[in-house]
Amino acid sequence: YNAYRTPTFPQFRTQYIRRRSQLLRENAKAGHPPALRRQYLRLRGQLLGQRYGPLSEPGSARAYSNSIVRSSRTTLDRMEDFEDDPRALGARGHRRSISRGSYQLQAQMNRAVYEDRPPGSVVPTSAAEASRAMAGDTSLSENYAFAGMYHVFDQHVDEAVPRVRFANDDRHRLACCSLDGSISLCQLVPAPPTVLRVLRGHTRGVSDFAWSLSNDILVSTSLDATMRIWASEDGRCIREIPDPDGAELLCCTFQPVNNNLTVVGNAKHNVHVMNISTGKKVKGGSSKLTGRVLALSFDAPGRLLWAGDDRGSVFSFLFDMATGKLTKAKRLVVHEGSPVTSISARSWVSREARDPSLLINACLNKLLLYRVVDNEGTLQLKRSFPIEQSSHPVRSIFCPLMSFRQGACVVTGSEDMCVHFFDVERAAKAAVNKLQGHSAPVLDVSFNCDESLLASSDASGMVIVWRREQ
Repeated sequence: YNAYRTPTFPQFRTQYIRRRSQLLRENAKAGHPPALRRQYLRLRGQLLGQRYGPLSEPGSARAYSNSIVRSSRTTLDRMEDFEDDPRALGARGHRRSISRGSYQLQAQMNRAVYEDRPPGSVVPTSAAEASRAMAGDTSLSENYAFAGMYHVFDQHVDEAVPRVRFANDDRHRLACCSLDGSISLCQLVPAPPTVLRVLRGHTRGVSDFAWSLSNDILVSTSLDATMRIWASEDGRCIREIPDPDGAELLCCTFQPVNNNLTVVGNAKHNVHVMNISTGKKVKGGSSKLTGRVLALSFDAPGRLLWAGDDRGSVFSFLFDMATGKLTKAKRLVVHEGSPVTSISARSWVSREARDPSLLINACLNKLLLYRVVDNEGTLQLKRSFPIEQSSHPVRSIFCPLMSFRQGACVVTGSEDMCVHFFDVERAAKAAVNKLQGHSAPVLDVSFNCDESLLASSDASGMVIVWRREQ
């Protein structure tokens, strides 16, 4: 629980609380007294308030508990609430209040909170025993040592697998999409790992997909100029939505607070905010870039969106939480003519790396780490790491657990057929580990929630799941 809290966003809803709330909801449906659940949520809110300081929303623990109840509903539940009117959508879809503090102050606040932390602070410290046990109370090199391959999936061999992702806050559920036009849902436990189902329907390659926050649906984009919404439980296609421009769709991401909105990028240089419950483009939710849109990433509160194109530019957009409208803010030319293939945002990485950060792959034979310096998404290069990437759509990620040991890691694919680990705070010899086993350029990497398993996919269609040494 501690490991997933964000220091400057005490209102951040952990998946832990949502899951507890869902369990109680299911029990209530099964005939258990509903008063028990209300009592639990009230007590839980009070205990959290005592342990971690004042609640972020004004009002009582009851208000806090009610907001948890609302946020625990699945994406499909919420889709039933939305209407065509974007303003009604915003008013009814926004389930959580988010701090409006600027990025310019966030890094300073992160540092100030750490240097002069009050009792009950949630900033990682060396004394956080439970969280440290979760993250691994070992050295950085030991923590990212791997015991070899856990499993190899080869159902998509001969066609590239551009994206592989573990389900949110899940240890054993994995999905991957392929240029053969399908998406595989895989289960790693119980052994042996199996392909649960293959989602078919796209007529051309699937370029990207994303899990909803509650993992009940997936959204996929394809070179056939459509996006599809899938139910993960049974694999049925809930809806097919054509691209507004009739262009190849190259990337997608959920709005992190309101999963009824999905942002897609296409080959005609446009970014569109789509309402997945109506299948329509949000009014004012479109903008044009200088090239084909290859990468998208929101910040954690969902107020800033970054988009990268194939001409080397990264644009930041202000996202209106009420209407879904995009306002172009800043543009950074990473390198003229070099495709930006991956963007990953993190509000902070560890107690050593407390700046809001962006991780970018841009076909420069380097992995780039940028500092976010203001609330308009302005970027400042912090450092780079050597990898091989000149033409393939390679992606990278921040390691999911906040590091309670020295150092903080990022992981990236590479055209040298290896998976690379780098410590973002180590001045020299930043390389922590390198995994070898692929026979083609590694395109994507994904950790499960407790970092016990790492999945990587390559250009020949192979997906390898690596097991971390315990």
